[in-house]
Amino acid sequence: MELLSVNIGRARVVSYTDTAGGFTGIDKRPVAGPVTVASPDPGGEGGSGLAGDTVSDPRNHGGADQAVYAFAREDLDRWETVLGRELAPGVFGENLTTLGVDVNGTLIGERWQIGDEVVLEATAPRIPCRTFAEWLGERGWVKRFTQDAAPGAYFRVLRPGTVRAGDPVRVLHRPDHEVTVAFLFRARTTAPELRPRVIAAGEALSREEHARAVKWAAAAAGTI
Repeated sequence: MELLSVNIGRARVVSYTDTAGGFTGIDKRPVAGPVTVASPDPGGEGGSGLAGDTVSDPRNHGGADQAVYAFAREDLDRWETVLGRELAPGVFGENLTTLGVDVNGTLIGERWQIGDEVVLEATAPRIPCRTFAEWLGERGWVKRFTQDAAPGAYFRVLRPGTVRAGDPVRVLHRPDHEVTVAFLFRARTTAPELRPRVIAAGEALSREEHARAVKWAAAAAGTI
């Protein structure tokens, strides 16, 4: 299991985003050499966890619980076949493109060590948005991506450091519950019957996802 590429994006103005000023940083490109990774803000607000990377929509992206976004090269390869086009690392807006890692099977609260220093903890799946769809230019993309249910994973930074392409990825800890990134994504989107079970992931969930899970559990128990 390894880190195939580290990708960062600079803000630029486009016509297809609702962010202030029309800025987006979704166009991420692989970089050579080490990149510093750290939590962008202990309070949970702010930008990317990667130095030099831009988050232009802090309402929906970035911050401590979504500091780093990872996507598997294997899923990009699969989409290349489906879409009939080349998909370079970073094109889905991911900071880390992995190889040999089951990103969507990652459990919420699972911890990865990348290289010698950085430790990340999985918090949430990526939810597709208009900017993602317009950036790719694929008809019906939000629906297609949702039905595929392989969204990639957001992480918080537990231990900062530097990463670079070729670093090994090692799983340090897997929690004892069933809530994977794909499970939570399906609960959010196509399989609402899964929602009462999401609470099992506890406070490893992002703050937003944990608040949602508490409401789902209470509704299932008939307490709200």
